[in-house]
Amino acid sequence: MSTNVVSYENCGGIGLLLISNPPVNALSTEVITGLRSAVSTFEAEGETKALVIYCKGRTFVAGGDIASFESPEFDTRPFSSLLTRLDAFQRPVIATLHGTVLGGGLELAMACHYRIAVPDARFGMPEVKLGLLPGSQGTQRLPRLAGVPLALDLILSGRFLSAPDALAAGIIDEIVDGDPLALGIAAAERLVRTRTPVRRSSAMKVVADAAATQALARAAAAAGKKPAYPALGAIVRSVEAAVMLPFDEGEEIEAREFDQLRVSGASKALRHLFFAERTAARIAGPPQAVGAREVRSVGIVGAGTMGGGIAMNFANAGIPVVLVETSDEALERGLGMVRKNYEASAAKGKLSAEQVQKRTRLLKGSLDYGSLSNCDLVIEAVFESLQVKKDVCARLGETCKPGAIIATNTSTLDVNVLAEATGRPADVVGLHFFSPANVMRLLEVVRAARTAPDVLATAMQIARRINKVPVISGVCYGFIGNRMLEPYMRETEFLLLEGALPQQIDAAIESLGMAMGPCRMSDLSGIDIGAKVVIGQAEAGALPPDPNYRVVVRRLFELGRNGQKAQAGYYRYEGRTPLPDPAVATICADLARQHGIVRRSVIPDQEIIQRLMYTLINEGIQILDEGISYRPGDVDVVWTAGYGFPDYRGGPMFMADQIGLSEIKDTLDHFGRVRGNEFGYWTPSNLLKSLAARGQRLGSWSKD
Repeated sequence: MSTNVVSYENCGGIGLLLISNPPVNALSTEVITGLRSAVSTFEAEGETKALVIYCKGRTFVAGGDIASFESPEFDTRPFSSLLTRLDAFQRPVIATLHGTVLGGGLELAMACHYRIAVPDARFGMPEVKLGLLPGSQGTQRLPRLAGVPLALDLILSGRFLSAPDALAAGIIDEIVDGDPLALGIAAAERLVRTRTPVRRSSAMKVVADAAATQALARAAAAAGKKPAYPALGAIVRSVEAAVMLPFDEGEEIEAREFDQLRVSGASKALRHLFFAERTAARIAGPPQAVGAREVRSVGIVGAGTMGGGIAMNFANAGIPVVLVETSDEALERGLGMVRKNYEASAAKGKLSAEQVQKRTRLLKGSLDYGSLSNCDLVIEAVFESLQVKKDVCARLGETCKPGAIIATNTSTLDVNVLAEATGRPADVVGLHFFSPANVMRLLEVVRAARTAPDVLATAMQIARRINKVPVISGVCYGFIGNRMLEPYMRETEFLLLEGALPQQIDAAIESLGMAMGPCRMSDLSGIDIGAKVVIGQAEAGALPPDPNYRVVVRRLFELGRNGQKAQAGYYRYEGRTPLPDPAVATICADLARQHGIVRRSVIPDQEIIQRLMYTLINEGIQILDEGISYRPGDVDVVWTAGYGFPDYRGGPMFMADQIGLSEIKDTLDHFGRVRGNEFGYWTPSNLLKSLAARGQRLGSWSKD
């Protein structure tokens, strides 16, 4: 028996069931149908002594077909009933495992009677990262095999387990190196020859001891603190059912919880981001057979906080790095900061002493630009000044070898101008890392007007190599993230002038799930950083002709209130703790008086949310309309991976669809009438107006 994705054959009395659904053998509807047919064939062959389930390619089943979860007809029960049939066989069923055995793949393996794995196999149940729980008996079988504490840990965290750890936990039965099929056949023949009784995970008793009770209590308490993630509580309830109830009753509870989670807003948002991150990694446009350039060594100009953090990314990936500075003092300070970061990781048990030594050995310092002459990729990470960066880029154009890629880490400046300064613009790309660069996942890859296709392809490839989430942006002020941040901060300041307090604005925005509100965020990043950008824009004539524009951040900068590092910004600080500061209200009231802005005693939280978030969303839609960003999902990835936007809301473009584009457009029009629209702050994007008029969603929009 065979289909396109599942085949079955009787080989000397051993049934061989092969799954071949590249690239990761996901459990699509076709695979499940093929499995059921193959199992029926084995069932009908009374003389067949055992069944071996194995997979073709680089991995065993690495999960379900996530796209199918969107279908209203999606149902876990056909797969669960198949697992029940496998579990019930009197003849041994062997799973031979390699690659990643995840989600439904692990559920399939646990329904088998014997599990054999190659040494480098990994195991996990990452459904929680999609706002789900294992929906095909996973919460019932894993506690029976591994115990409640470990089962809860794995299901709630989504982390992977190595083969040795899985063996120690009782999840698998044997580790043997070799060909998975040959290993499976050998294990089947041995089990048949020795007449080893089948061991059904469904029949095992869950150990309901004090450790299990404590683990459930801790998990329930932790889940209660995160109501925005309903999967956490559902997982605890399902595992508790495994402890308290017979297998079939626990399975019913698990199925009900899964069905409710699948249609929840949180899971839909997380699934959207799952696909958005993968799509963002693909370069839009017609497929081109473009190869990437080889990157074996990296140079970085500037060993400050950003340059040092960038260097760590490459050293972590095993790529040698040369850091260039202008003085011994600056160079030693930068290298010392990197060493301190690595030592802190080692102290927390995240790195071994050997790993720290290996990574620091990959970092070399230099005061000579000539040391960059053999690097394949050179990144400038100097002060955010157009002239300073132009000078550095010009020097790199002369120094770097032919074919080397020159990247700029600018966050706001014109990459086209910097590219031309090198004299070799085809070799130039923007790589906008986010601070701290060794921690933040996002990397904006800025495609300049003359960036060569293979340079862009290399940038995307190297981003994934250093474990970043890359998103391509076109050239404009602030690219995707910082450009959208500008109207958000503009409205923050206008609200402060009108009488809102920093703590009120932050609380309103944080009620949406944002990691921190705009005032706390500005204090953390540095008021001086934001003010200098605004001042630079003003000097370049790039600001609206509005005398009230961003006057608050400029005044705070003048007063030396540069944020957390100065112990005063929008808040005053005791250590890192922000405390309300009446002086800020006085500063804003004085500015309002100087600029003729009427103060209000009451500003509703809903107005704060709408003014900040709807203008941010409108700017994002305008970015899409201009082609700066390829896809709505790209914008969402930028904001969830780089700006603390809550993943359970899916990003600003996804959230816009949930609110309704007509609602956003009408609200912008309302504020334009109420507050005036002399400078176009409230003008809806043409794309927003068009989509709202047609009742369309951003999720179905494409630039093409």
